[in-house]
This record gives sequence, C-alpha cells and structure tokens, in this order.
Amino acid sequence: MKYALLTLAGIAGASSVQAQTAPTTPQPIVAPAIPQASPSPPITVSPTPVAPVARSARRLSPPSPAERRVRTANVQATREPAARAFVNAIQIYPYSDGVLYRLFAAPERVTDIALQPGEAIVSVAAGDTVRWTVGDTTSGGGEAKRVHILVKPFAAGLSTNLIITTDRRTYHLQLESTASTAMAALSWTYPQDELIAIRRAAEQERAAMPVAGGIAVDQLNFGYAITGDNPAWRPVRAFDDGRQTYIEFSPSIAVGEAPPLFVLGANGEAQLVNYRVAGRFYVVDRLFDAAELRLGQKKQAIVRIVRGNDRRQAKRRAS
Repeated sequence: MKYALLTLAGIAGASSVQAQTAPTTPQPIVAPAIPQASPSPPITVSPTPVAPVARSARRLSPPSPAERRVRTANVQATREPAARAFVNAIQIYPYSDGVLYRLFAAPERVTDIALQPGEAIVSVAAGDTVRWTVGDTTSGGGEAKRVHILVKPFAAGLSTNLIITTDRRTYHLQLESTASTAMAALSWTYPQDELIAIRRAAEQERAAMPVAGGIAVDQLNFGYAITGDNPAWRPVRAFDDGRQTYIEFSPSIAVGEAPPLFVLGANGEAQLVNYRVAGRFYVVDRLFDAAELRLGQKKQAIVRIVRGNDRRQAKRRAS
C-alpha cells in the first residue's frame, strides 16, 4: 500500500515536472495600429511675377543718324598700313591733322611710335591703360633728339585708342592687338612742314635780295617806262640806285618761263648783257637807256624798258 503511494507520488511528481518543462507556444506580436493621417490639401505654386521687359532691351536698337555719321567719319579718316609705305619694317604715314592711324601690336612684342626729330611730347593718353602698357623714351640729342612712344598689349583681340600731344601737333592712333602679328615701328612724313620750309627759304631769299639791302627809297630812280606787249611775265616796274638797275616782276615769274634781257645799243641793236636773278628781280650791274625782254619763237613777245630822266621826279612821287 505504501509502495503504491510512492509510485503514485512519483508519477504525480513526474507529471508536475513535465508540466513545468513543457514548452509554451509563443503568441504572435501584434503591432499597435498607427492612426492614418488625413490627406493634406493640394499645394498651389504661384509663378513669381516678372517685371515687363522693355522692347528696346529685348533687341538692340539701330544706331541714330548722329552715330552713323560718327562711324562713317571715323572709317573714312582711318589710314591702314600700306605695303609701299614700309621702309624696311617701319610703316611711314603722311601726317595730316585729324587722321586716325592704325597700329597692329601683339603680346610680348613692343611697337615703337617715333615722333619728328626735335618734337617735344606734352602728354600721352590711352583708352585702356589696364590691358595695354604705354611708355616713352628718347634717342639722339640736341636738335636731332627724338621721342619714341612704346606700346604693348597683354592679350590678343584688344582694341583701344591712343592720343599723343606735342608742341607741334596731335596724333590719333587706333590700336589693335593680334595673336602674333605686330608692327615693329611707325613714323610720319610731314608734307605741310616741307611746304613751310620751302616758303621760308623763299622768304629768306627775298630778304637777302639787294633791293632790301638798306638802300633808302629817296636814292632810287623810278623814272623808267615799260611799253610793248602784255605777256604774263611783263615787269611790274624798273628802277636803279645809280649803279645797278632792278627789274621787278610779279610773283608768277617763279612758275613760268623767264624772258632773256637784251640791252639796246645806240643804233637800236640788241646786245646781250650780264644780269642775275634775285627772287622776282633781274639785277643788272650797270645802267642802260633802253632794254628789251624777248620770249617766243614764231610769235615773239617783246617788252621794252626805257629810262627817261624827264620822268624821274614824277615816278619818285608816285612811288
């Protein structure tokens, strides 16, 4: 009986152990419900207002008549390098006031602008002084001293202008830079100065004439009569100072053919006489009573010059 109880107790204990160790089935994990957000109302994006663009800004307006006139004048006044105007590598322009002279330069190359010998620089102004280097130097000395303006661009494709003022004139240049083509130097000839020099030489020649040698007017004898034909070279008057005879012509004698002078002898025969030309005067180193100027072959023009003592006082008063 007792044994039986133990067995039952053991069975009961075993059942209890099995009941404790028997695995339990896991319950499924249920995630908590997330409340659904209500849909947002649609967003309306309004375009940013843009200021109206003026019609003139949308497209480039054509140049005004005044602008066109300026452009035309600049184009017509521009002088380009000419093949025949090069002396070695120096481009020589004929100078004229108001002309725009073209100059081509290149990076890492210096172009020399040579002014007239003896010309003194006053100022130099360039439109673009940031991308262009402009300097000056001199060569020679005394009256042959010469100013040189040196220009060099920093890059190709640049364009600006240069104005040089001196004690004699003003130069206007158009500067253009290229990748590798550069003018070595440029200078000018001065036709107006050459003309002035010719005029000054003529004035000095006239000033050196014996007529202007300080002879008093009251010592001159203007008692000469001029008769005969009336060619373009007909003398204006004749006079003497007691030793020499002077025959004065109009200024046009310098551009035409001058007639030879013959002195008439006692019997009216023509004789050659020594004389010299001083400006627009014939100077004969003697006195004569009558002389003739003759020019032409088939139809000869003859002008006679006669000295008359009876008319001397009247001619003096008229002079």
